[in-house]
Amino acid sequence: MASLSWSCIFCLFLAGFGAQVGLCFSSKVYVVYMGSKSGDDPDDVLSQNHHMLASVHGGSIEQAQASHLYSYRHGFRGFAAKLTEEQASQIAQMPGVVSVFPNLKRKLHTTRSWDFMGLLGEETMEIPGHSTKNQVNVIIGFIDTGIWPESPSFSDANMPPVPAIWRGKCEPGEAFNASSCNRKVIGARYYMSGYEAEEDSARIVSFRSPRDSSGHGSHTASTAAGRYVTNVNYKGLATGGARGGAPMARIAVYKTCWDSGCYDVDLLAAFDDAIRDGVHLLSLSLGPDSPQGDYFKDAISIGSFHAASHGVLVVASVGNAGNSGSATNIAPWMITVGASSMDRDFASDIVLGNGMKLTGESLSLFEMNASARIISASEASAGYFTPYQSSYCLESSLNITKARGKVLVCRIAEGSSESKLEKSKVVKEAGGAGMVLIDEADKDVAIPFVIPSAIVGKEIGRKILSYINNTRKPMSKISCAKTVLGSQPAPRIASFSSKGPNSLTPEILKPDVAAPGLNILAAWSPAVGKMQFNILSGTSMSSPHITGIATLVKAVHPSWSPSAIKSAIMTTATILNKNGKPIRVDPEGRMANAFDYGSGFVDPRRVLDPGLVYDAHQIDYNAFLCSIGYDEKSLRLVTRDNSTCDQTFTTASSLNYPSITVPNLKDSFSVTRTVTNVGKPRSVYKAVVSSPVGINVTVVPGQLIFNRYGQKIRFTVNFKVAAPSKGYAFGFLTWRSEDARVTSPLVVRAAPSPMGLMR
Repeated sequence: MASLSWSCIFCLFLAGFGAQVGLCFSSKVYVVYMGSKSGDDPDDVLSQNHHMLASVHGGSIEQAQASHLYSYRHGFRGFAAKLTEEQASQIAQMPGVVSVFPNLKRKLHTTRSWDFMGLLGEETMEIPGHSTKNQVNVIIGFIDTGIWPESPSFSDANMPPVPAIWRGKCEPGEAFNASSCNRKVIGARYYMSGYEAEEDSARIVSFRSPRDSSGHGSHTASTAAGRYVTNVNYKGLATGGARGGAPMARIAVYKTCWDSGCYDVDLLAAFDDAIRDGVHLLSLSLGPDSPQGDYFKDAISIGSFHAASHGVLVVASVGNAGNSGSATNIAPWMITVGASSMDRDFASDIVLGNGMKLTGESLSLFEMNASARIISASEASAGYFTPYQSSYCLESSLNITKARGKVLVCRIAEGSSESKLEKSKVVKEAGGAGMVLIDEADKDVAIPFVIPSAIVGKEIGRKILSYINNTRKPMSKISCAKTVLGSQPAPRIASFSSKGPNSLTPEILKPDVAAPGLNILAAWSPAVGKMQFNILSGTSMSSPHITGIATLVKAVHPSWSPSAIKSAIMTTATILNKNGKPIRVDPEGRMANAFDYGSGFVDPRRVLDPGLVYDAHQIDYNAFLCSIGYDEKSLRLVTRDNSTCDQTFTTASSLNYPSITVPNLKDSFSVTRTVTNVGKPRSVYKAVVSSPVGINVTVVPGQLIFNRYGQKIRFTVNFKVAAPSKGYAFGFLTWRSEDARVTSPLVVRAAPSPMGLMR
């Protein structure tokens, strides 16, 4: 815990015995998860939870009620309470309990993008051949930092009445009342019991209400479903119209994230309410640290499992760790989104004294009026800091006399969480005239620096340092940022976007798909910087792009299951950039693979008519759980019915997923899939295979003949090791008809032979 809670301090005053003091000190918040919702009355559930708590509080209902924070009783069963480790252990052994886990904190994964993806128009976002007007009946829930309802992105002008199925509410609070909602933002709730139990009670929290005090929630909601707003810009940059993917869809807000993050018990309360309220989709731009733990000890995995069982599609960001195997939100019942660039950059020119003109990424509107000396920050070391330490422009590491009036070349440590903006403040405080920041990883993330500055990658950084080291009096001048359209190649996978393989279940490929997440302009909270729109980067920004597209699919195909919508998005994605060449990955420009982008970069022009879909339902996810080690008893704890493991798979690779991953191929292996015809009633599809290197792949049958809409056909994909190889290899399977291409990535790793050599 960050600090001792007030309840604990109160306990110290009342305690007469040392044992009581120790008990109070050791209590913390736990989630007690009890699987699917039973048929019990919600009030009876609350009473049952209190009695469970009383049994570990010496029979005292009063102490049980005092320790209780939330009861989850609409979408699933469980509760949150303050417990000692011993009490948590006792409850974990009680009948009906699936898991007990601590209240962990999740991190936020922090518009021209729609034009770039091929969706044109202002309010309609129509896709040729389809009407998406039914989006007015689709409700998207956003679990985030709240919303700024007065933003023009959330206007309800010309919107029809709220859909009759809506059962949510507009919860009043600080600077937010029932009239803050409208026909666009139709519901808003906030949750902070988990936050208050863990954080310093004296800490000031802005807006104890659904109102957004950080901007993140407004940004994500407007990216997915914001209305069309003309003449939008960020301080003169990126001027144009801003709109979400589904501008006429409804928004429901569930504020669970505060200044320090989002706590599990609050997240689960939001999932529970959202399922009951009647949302059709849930969008989350947040997640756990990598590696992710067991599915049913992870709040987002639990919430999304029960959301999917109620027909709600959950869209989540993959994370911003950037390295191999760092993907989070990896459960197969949600769609997980990686981040890419688009064809727009924000750049500042760096002109050296020898006439060389270089370019770096920046949102700084400050400009140098004249050239100034440029030095490595290591030459301006101060006090006890070594030149090496000063090269990173750490706080107080720069000598004012040496830095004054100069442009400093600073570095940022690879994988560091250091603030790039703060480095420009350090240089400014030392009297520097400008800064060039060498970032070998995230060189394409634009930052609103406080002095003339630009971010460059390793190669340009090397050129600048070479110029400095080989010139008697090196000079430079940095211009203010400008908008650059048509930057190539695009899209590129952002370096910060977390990558596969799936660390928990390698048979399930994650991420599922990629979408724009680099330098995205969207609505903002004026409480931060007094701006209505802001530019952000992260998988937080890519996830709502997929939410918007999924909303359009739901509008056109309201009866489709969450997995069918996910399949349509995945199997129509592309692995080629706008120039028809393979997509590449920042910063080194290597060729991307399925661990970077899943099935590829989303193509919204094709998602409404995918031809075939890979569907999956609760029974399939039950079989998946059995395949990864859940026995019948543990499965029934989750489902709270008479589910069995009779239909289990030999491995998790057999889940009817739109991608196929075989992480431990021993000589040969077969995977079965079932596709459902959602295209022309009479159609013929032929299999086209690009085999992973060193693997022979055959498909039986090689042709699928459909006679009606909704018809299902099963096929088998056979894998056989053909040549020794090391690591994962990538290929694809495409079912091709006259009108459709249905593509699945193939990801295979051959198992080592018994001699320790590759087969």
